[in-house]
Amino acid sequence: MATAGETRPAAQSVAHDDRVDVRLERVTKAFGDMVAVNDISLTIPGGTFFSLLGPSGCGKTTTLTMIGGFEDPTAGGIYLGGVEVTGQPPYKRDVNTVFQSYALFPHLDVFENVAFGLRRKKVSKDEIRSRVIEILTLVDLPGYEKRKPGQLSGGQQQRVALARALVNKPKLLLLDEPLGALDLKLRKQMQLELKRIQTEVGITFLYVTHDQEEAMVMSDQLAVMSGGQIEQIGPPQEVYDRPSTRFVAGFLGASNMIAGEVVGQEQDGSAVRLEHGDTVTLPADKMAGRARLVLIGVRPEKITVAPLDQQVPDGWAAIEGTIKITAYIGVSYQYSVEGPGGRTFTVYTQNVSGDGGQPANGDRVKLMWDLRHTFVIDSDGAPVVDTEGEEL
Repeated sequence: MATAGETRPAAQSVAHDDRVDVRLERVTKAFGDMVAVNDISLTIPGGTFFSLLGPSGCGKTTTLTMIGGFEDPTAGGIYLGGVEVTGQPPYKRDVNTVFQSYALFPHLDVFENVAFGLRRKKVSKDEIRSRVIEILTLVDLPGYEKRKPGQLSGGQQQRVALARALVNKPKLLLLDEPLGALDLKLRKQMQLELKRIQTEVGITFLYVTHDQEEAMVMSDQLAVMSGGQIEQIGPPQEVYDRPSTRFVAGFLGASNMIAGEVVGQEQDGSAVRLEHGDTVTLPADKMAGRARLVLIGVRPEKITVAPLDQQVPDGWAAIEGTIKITAYIGVSYQYSVEGPGGRTFTVYTQNVSGDGGQPANGDRVKLMWDLRHTFVIDSDGAPVVDTEGEEL
């Protein structure tokens, strides 16, 4: 594959699955000595809602801009619909982009903002009107044709930007943190609207965000990025329930991590001695290929808060601790529990009783969880930290 700056042959089709809309092959992007994207490969099936998720500076937006043609890769190849487009300018790619800033024309009304691309393509007036009205109905803005952007709310402006991108019927829509400027309630509403619209139009959406909940709500699949590399790809439930690295476990929601050492094999799994002294048997499917030193993870909502005299069911693990902080957050309670060795565990319990009979600060409790709900990753030798990021 040619690198940026080399002369490329004309784009040509390659053998591919027709459902694959985007394929990156060992793509790297460097800005001088700084490598923003480091040798990533990625396949995005057609018709899916796919998210690139990660913290600021992880390379997700750079990846998006290379797919859109706004940046050329330093090395590697980019394929859209089986055709290599590396080095092609954006206007030659059947791709549209929606940015956080909306970039609407303030002097044009909604109709003309949406129709702008169609007029540049010299589409007939009748077809322009038909397609604009159709797409405004799709984004729930019928009757807003004559309003100017300044007369719209932030959510409505975002819908206009989305309509303008979709009216051209691209095969791929790129969305770069488009909901970042909205307030929380509107952002949650627009998450569901975006998913509805993507399902109805059936084109591929590639979405960039640093918001974990946003990515999980909307995505069919997501890729978690860190340091210019992809840490894990998969459906949201799989990545959340079975993270493959410590970074993914910590970034995609809260995790309680316990260091352990494999000390033997049992008929139904591996015997692991946890750092606080107990030995548990973890199912074989979670331990296949694991190193001797591991980290056992359990999500806060998987833990049951029980009295000290509660019997631990077979196949469950338990630790004792003291409740230090109790927070009421409406749909649930959040507890910070100090466990063995001073380790802090975070626990969420559903607010279902409404009778106020919840444990209080200072109470000694037993934290129990089904070992089938744990995940296991290899220890990288780094210190285990609690959920507040403090080394223990």
